[in-house]
Amino acid sequence: MSARVLVVDDIEVNVKLLEAKLLSEYYDVLTASNGPAALEIAVRETPEIILLDVMMPGMDGLEVCRRLKADERTKYIPVVMVTALSDVADRLRGLDVGADDFLTKPVNDIALFARVRSLIRLKRTMDEWLLREEINGRLSALSGDAPVVDVDSFEPANILLHEDSQLAASKIKQILEPMTKTLVTVKTNAAAHAEAMASPFDLLILSMSLEQDDPLRLVSQFRAAEATRQLPILLIAEDTDFPRLAKGLDLGANDYIIRPLDRNELIVRARGQIKRKRLQEKLLHNYKRGMALALTDDLTGLYNRRYLTAHLDTLLRRVSGPQKGLSVIMFDLDHFKKINDTYGHAVGDEVLVEIAKRALGNVRGFDLIARYGGEEFVVVMPESTLASATATAERLCRTVNEKPFTISHPVGEIVVTISVGVSGTTAETPISPADLLKQVDDALYAAKNGGRNTVRVFGKAVESLPAPSIPGASLSQTMRRALVS
Repeated sequence: MSARVLVVDDIEVNVKLLEAKLLSEYYDVLTASNGPAALEIAVRETPEIILLDVMMPGMDGLEVCRRLKADERTKYIPVVMVTALSDVADRLRGLDVGADDFLTKPVNDIALFARVRSLIRLKRTMDEWLLREEINGRLSALSGDAPVVDVDSFEPANILLHEDSQLAASKIKQILEPMTKTLVTVKTNAAAHAEAMASPFDLLILSMSLEQDDPLRLVSQFRAAEATRQLPILLIAEDTDFPRLAKGLDLGANDYIIRPLDRNELIVRARGQIKRKRLQEKLLHNYKRGMALALTDDLTGLYNRRYLTAHLDTLLRRVSGPQKGLSVIMFDLDHFKKINDTYGHAVGDEVLVEIAKRALGNVRGFDLIARYGGEEFVVVMPESTLASATATAERLCRTVNEKPFTISHPVGEIVVTISVGVSGTTAETPISPADLLKQVDDALYAAKNGGRNTVRVFGKAVESLPAPSIPGASLSQTMRRALVS
């Protein structure tokens, strides 16, 4: 998992040691030797995670963390405090100012990489939801119905506790009672799974010291099931169990606490996970509400041109380096008017729906596909190079023409081809959404003029793909040639 990590420490040897460890795992590493420099780099470079030393002269790590979490531009960047101190009071001070975790020097490699991987996944998930919130907020503002996200208040939570020690469960229940609406205690994985399927919970607290069941098996099951995929999981582990704890975080657990349990630390970590879950739920609610603003195409189910414009504008504002390039693909059905004229608009609609399905199956999960208008479609690919976008465009072109479209019309099958244009940008080549769409449209126009059923990249040509040859199709050879020529 490649990502940018900011390491902050006033002692150079500590910086070099962490930098070497992270580079060996293929992370991109940024460094800072003091608090003000760290704040400036965090705003400018937006790292996926920050490893922050606590004891620094001038502005210490706690103050840096407080300022990071108070700034809208950096508040969602995970912060791991790295310190020589292991006192519970020091950890609580860090958690109170917004730190996501603590690592004690000398840093355990297993704990370091497990925590980095886990928090980076969390950051990227949150980034996706915040991006959708920003887009929906801008669109909703146009209608005077801007969504609001308020997570400052805290309502009592529903907590599921999986602990087979009656004494330990009783102690945890007593600690969490003031913040709990309901707390259900179970002793087996089967019981935990049944409770989670029957009722919604805000948090699962899972002991790593179960006598009968494997707690990591439950983590895996919960992350595989749609109903529990977003349920926060807080592991309770022994200080000698870091390898299994690291595996738990890799499987999808959100946080952990080490025995013996400190009352205040358990409360802070539990509240943090519950508030994060509720934030995601509010963002999801706002996202669904935004979809009610007619941002999707009724026929294909894809996003429409209005959403595309807002999405592209937002992504272009966020392009901050070569590794965060943005590419756009535009494709158009060849001779689509002939299909409508020959078989009618109902068949044409079936073709458009099938085109949408094939396109969705050939892009990444976080790429956006929109129906731009008529038979034109646009794919927006964040964090993509022009070369990778071109490869995607060529694959899409082949996917459309290599297999005929089966339709309800008595003719049975129709051979369809598309022409594709590709363009892109990086921070070194800033561009407006309108100009970027104009570039990709010019590339599409070149593909049309170049014989169709081909890909063209803005500024250079790509050889045409061969025309399809599909034996056994029920469409006559004469009509097939007419449709692809």
